[in-house]
Amino acid sequence: MLLIGVPRNLLTLNDPSREIPVIVTGALLIVSVLTPRAVPALAARRHRRTAATGPPRGGRRGAGHHSGTTPRPASLRSRTAGPAVSRKATPMRPHPRSRALAVTAAACALTVTVAGCSGTTTSDARGDAEDTARNAEAGTDAPLKKGLKLAFLPKQINNPYMTVVDRGGIEAAEEFGGKGKEVGPSDAKASSQVSYINTLTRQRQDAILLAANDPRAVCGPLKAAMKQDVKIVTYDSDAGEDCRHLFVNQAGSEDIGRGLVKDMAEQLNYKGDIAILSATQNATNQNTWIEIMKDELSKPAYKDMELVKIAYGDDVDRKSFQETQSLLKTYPDLKGIISPTTVGLAAAARYVSGSPYKGKITLGGLGTPNQMRKYIKNGTLEQFSLWDASKLGYLSAYAAAALSSGQITGKEGEKFTAGKLGQYTIGKDGEVVLGPPTVFDSGNIDDFDF
Repeated sequence: MLLIGVPRNLLTLNDPSREIPVIVTGALLIVSVLTPRAVPALAARRHRRTAATGPPRGGRRGAGHHSGTTPRPASLRSRTAGPAVSRKATPMRPHPRSRALAVTAAACALTVTVAGCSGTTTSDARGDAEDTARNAEAGTDAPLKKGLKLAFLPKQINNPYMTVVDRGGIEAAEEFGGKGKEVGPSDAKASSQVSYINTLTRQRQDAILLAANDPRAVCGPLKAAMKQDVKIVTYDSDAGEDCRHLFVNQAGSEDIGRGLVKDMAEQLNYKGDIAILSATQNATNQNTWIEIMKDELSKPAYKDMELVKIAYGDDVDRKSFQETQSLLKTYPDLKGIISPTTVGLAAAARYVSGSPYKGKITLGGLGTPNQMRKYIKNGTLEQFSLWDASKLGYLSAYAAAALSSGQITGKEGEKFTAGKLGQYTIGKDGEVVLGPPTVFDSGNIDDFDF
């Protein structure tokens, strides 16, 4: 049964150095099988020849024929010099030495089989050695490789914010001599990114840059890509720490979550019911910010404010518009809505601007200047926050290039240079932070174009 595996392995000789143990295994297995049969067969053949032709030249010991020896007793001579006796019914038993040889050969074969046939163990050992070598080289001044292939996979391709982010990354790739592209689903469903990850892995991209819709859904495919030496960088919305090499965060989560609550509280004089209009229920960044917002609201300063509802528009404009309408009808005393998603904030502003609630409900959250400019100028909302989305993509691209070029491995404390943005240091859990968010209002919104 063990021999069956050898020919199959020999048909896949991709790396001779890895297959040498398999070849040795086959040879030793053959020896271990044939030795117990071959040695007794040779002994039986010699016995038959002796019986037919007599003893070897020079005679046997006994009967005083051997010069200088003492004749054997008659009882012993009869066992060697008597007439031939048929022993057909008694099989020849292997000599003990033959049995030992066979056992030794089998043991050797089994040992080599374990070492040679367990490809995962051998591969893992080689991978560990390569990782050690890469770690030793990380932090060097090695130049960025030319011709790197970077693929941006946003939450959805029809999201204006994501388009700006990815465009910034593609421009960065061109800057350092690489090639970037954007691919992705038209919806932000949990599993919609999986097929794209698999396709990009087969295309042998140097790096996949992903804004995760659902960390659990994408983790398995991302791990498979990493095993193929594809570098994984998440941005905007993280996957699990063990499913990527780096996470490029647009701003500190604490700054975003607590900042959104403080901005709303100041506009409401720290009084009134509020609601949150989020994206999808599984979005990592949204859920992180919401938990921080809840914690901030639990402080004594906000004792006269209450979070009455968390609604989900799934980052779909129409659904976010409808959720805003539903919140205002269901909670007539609602004073404010915080939307930590650009799609949600734009949809909420569009509904409020054409409704009787304009001037009565306070809106806040995250948005892009180009989407929110008209709502700032017509008084639908006073302010909102965000970071430079283009710079987020730009930084993510340089992080991916540094990984692919061996400058960094993703460990805390490592540094790399992100073009015109300067040097960045990798923080805890492989996180790189772009910088603090910017507050946009009527005084500065025309200074930005994205």
